[in-house]
Amino acid sequence: MELRTLRYFVAVAEELHFGRAASRLHMSQPPLSRAIRQLETELGATLFDRSSAGVTLTAVGAVLLDEARALLDQADRVRVRVAAAAGVATVTVGILGDGADPGAARLAGAYHRRHPAVEVRIRETDLTDPTCGLRAGLVDVALTRGPFDETGLTVRELRTDPVGALLRADDPLARRDRLDLADLADRRWFRFPEGTDPVWQSYWSGGERRDGPVVRAVQECRQAVLWNGTVGMTLLDHEPAEGLTVVPLTDMPPSRVVAAWNEGDTNPLIRSFVRIATAAYRG
Repeated sequence: MELRTLRYFVAVAEELHFGRAASRLHMSQPPLSRAIRQLETELGATLFDRSSAGVTLTAVGAVLLDEARALLDQADRVRVRVAAAAGVATVTVGILGDGADPGAARLAGAYHRRHPAVEVRIRETDLTDPTCGLRAGLVDVALTRGPFDETGLTVRELRTDPVGALLRADDPLARRDRLDLADLADRRWFRFPEGTDPVWQSYWSGGERRDGPVVRAVQECRQAVLWNGTVGMTLLDHEPAEGLTVVPLTDMPPSRVVAAWNEGDTNPLIRSFVRIATAAYRG
């Protein structure tokens, strides 16, 4: 078994969908399906149950998934240790400055335990760049939020968080248990500067062009609401500052925490980062 084939298998096992796995691997579906069939032939066992209802792992497939993850992890650790011995083990991580996240803290601890000789450099960015310097070549991998323009990037979802409307505590709408975007249609919203990624801008503006103060950082968003009575969106579990409150929005999809890196980048430090991040955020 080649490591490449095991990476194919793990992608299908984690996505449980050949189309999504092929997209994740940046390949077409037919050669991926052939590779999995060949692997099943080599092993003499069926790894996936395929039906009109979807794809599921067999008992044999579940065993191989555990072993394949361990083998791939060990292979990357070998590459990382060699790079560390050569003095070139450095990874730069871009982080969106949207407040403390326990998932990020778990990730930092887990990554350091796994790769104690790797130097991790952190670059924090404001809300105007959801790729955290990735497109500008300033970081190797971004720990950020979607959605944004994913052209040329590989993006792995780590978690989803519900969002709500950020309001002054004395706003008439603050007394509501929940809101729809239509309830905020005639209000002024805080917004990001012109030139900000349009997909990102659209999400945090509720899918509409808005009028209101321009902000670049989380604290500026809060202050815009506090001082001007404008509205906007924030994470539902973010503790609002004094004088502010958050009301759930029923018709907004959740905000996705993601890891993103340049398409085709095979740096083992990045692969290991993404695997450890996936486990840390699910924990």
